[in-house]
Amino acid sequence: MQEYIDSVTEIAPWFFPVLAFGIGTCIGSFLNVCIYRIPEGMSVAHPPSRCGACGKPIPFYNNIPILAWIFLKGKAGCCGAPFSIRYPAIEFLTGVLFLASWMLLPTSHALIGFIWISILICVTFIDLDHMIIPDRFSIGGLLLGLILSMVVPSIHGIPPEDPLMNSIQGLFTAINGAFIGSAIILWIMILAEVILKKEALGFGDVKLMGAIGAFCGWQGAIFALFGGAVLGTVAIIFMQLIRMVKPKKKDSPEEDEGMIGREIPFGPMLAAGSLVYYVYLSPTVDWYFDQFSWVLP
Repeated sequence: MQEYIDSVTEIAPWFFPVLAFGIGTCIGSFLNVCIYRIPEGMSVAHPPSRCGACGKPIPFYNNIPILAWIFLKGKAGCCGAPFSIRYPAIEFLTGVLFLASWMLLPTSHALIGFIWISILICVTFIDLDHMIIPDRFSIGGLLLGLILSMVVPSIHGIPPEDPLMNSIQGLFTAINGAFIGSAIILWIMILAEVILKKEALGFGDVKLMGAIGAFCGWQGAIFALFGGAVLGTVAIIFMQLIRMVKPKKKDSPEEDEGMIGREIPFGPMLAAGSLVYYVYLSPTVDWYFDQFSWVLP
């Protein structure tokens, strides 16, 4: 397979990057369905996509990722009702992340990255909308991470030697990462509740950290926790600054202080941290932790 990919790349170096982006946008369209329907307990397969305003089925030519929104100028083709820019934004985001995964990772790691990116996008937007992380993404992601770690143990930096031993080592590396990742955030959750006298994190975050550890190992889980917190803090500060300089509407309540004082889901921060680790920073982060290997028995 790799030889075929290399031969095609020599002839048309643009082919697979464009294909990865295109597949990503199509997957992103399906993720929009998952993000909307799964929290509502609806099937993601039936009924087919329908207009949220008039209920009419959406024909395939009005459901082309990104392009349909542009050609229809953000309005439904059946009744002219506007629909959110978030739908093409998620399609574009998924395409860009698939492209980055393909460009920055070996082929097998990139394909696994497609799966992991899809899970994290669903987790992010469902947690933002509903403050929940469905078990099918956290526990399901954990089980999938364990299986894929056996099939492609090199995602944990295990060199290809004995296939059987590599698979076993990959499985135990994923289990180790899942336990360490979920244990760390569990203790943070317990201590935060003791100090703040209220629930600070949910068990959905604990289970998500198990999935992150399975896909990224314990190094990636630790980076997702602290790196994600940094990324989230920067994002919150940025949004708060935008809100401060943005003119207030006359009908907006004066007591609305933006992100300050609100409950903020932690799942998107964990997702961002694990994504940065998996796609780009894993060699650097792993090297950093290796420098402290002397403190371990």
